[in-house]
Amino acid sequence: MSKKAPSKVWKKFKRNKLAFAGLIFIVLLMVVGVLGYLITPDQTPYANTMHLQLSNKKPGRTFQFLIISRNDQVKKVGFLHRMLYGQEANYKSIPITSYRVEGDKVIAKEYIGDDELAEDAAFPLVSGEFAYKQTYYLGTDMYGRDMLSRLILGVRVSLSIGLMAVLISMFIGVGLGAIAGYFGGKIDAAISWFMNVIWSLPSLLLVIAISFALGKGFWQIFIAVGLSTWVDVARLVRGQVMALKQVEFVEAAKSLGFSNGRIIIKHILPNIAGPILVVASANFASAILLETGLSFLGFGAQPPMPSWGTMIKEHYGYIIMDAAYLAVLPGLAIMLTVYAFNLIAIGLRDAFDVKGQNTSV
Repeated sequence: MSKKAPSKVWKKFKRNKLAFAGLIFIVLLMVVGVLGYLITPDQTPYANTMHLQLSNKKPGRTFQFLIISRNDQVKKVGFLHRMLYGQEANYKSIPITSYRVEGDKVIAKEYIGDDELAEDAAFPLVSGEFAYKQTYYLGTDMYGRDMLSRLILGVRVSLSIGLMAVLISMFIGVGLGAIAGYFGGKIDAAISWFMNVIWSLPSLLLVIAISFALGKGFWQIFIAVGLSTWVDVARLVRGQVMALKQVEFVEAAKSLGFSNGRIIIKHILPNIAGPILVVASANFASAILLETGLSFLGFGAQPPMPSWGTMIKEHYGYIIMDAAYLAVLPGLAIMLTVYAFNLIAIGLRDAFDVKGQNTSV
């Protein structure tokens, strides 16, 4: 394979404006996912701060809060820990409409609804800042949690599950496909039979069955989705290896006494990297859809972990009400992410010229 091939592929890929836009979108999502809690308005673990009085508030609403107690025993975590896991709040607050200070007390009216007024109530005056305002740019969910924060953290869940599932499916699919295509005979027949059995099972039902076997949880989804998407990779690799194993450079490698493993890994697989990347991009989109489907059915990421599928499950009933955005926003995030990966797959297919791929070295 020519050393200039990667640069030629990159130039062709960049000329596809839609595919390049999809790549930029995915890179931005990755940056958002990595930064995580550093850019979320609610930096508590899983952005799970609830104010039931603020349930289903419209985007852009600003509310005032009164800190009624502090917990000095909450440990302040470091930068990296806060970025990955968030910072537990060291205070408890309530939404209010107004307040005034009288000695060591704060007299405040608690917010209980837009059309209802609460009676004055006295709260102890805490040290330091005791009142603050917060704007909910995308509104609040049914539990009064910040929608923007949970959408941002949902990026991390979807991309991490997609990445790990693709890595698992690539490892299994490339391995089995290369073995079947290179050795042929009974080995090929046995692996092909197994691939056809898995291929005949609906992906979502297979993932649900694996989830039942492994149990509900975050890492179980990695394995379940990965084990259900490897067949596409294996079938592609098998066909490509069967076409390449008879060409001159493979015969030359055999005559030099190279082992079968070295021939497959160093001589055949690099020449089919293009098709593998294309199917990996498509599988990334499929993995995200499977994860959101599992979360919607209750088998995916478990509450309070924010997942786009779980967010749709919790709020799909509001679609026929005046709070349809609660389900539309995570649905839109899923649609744009999957569409971006499909654009990348199409761009890679055209850049590598998969249908008319040159297999010379």
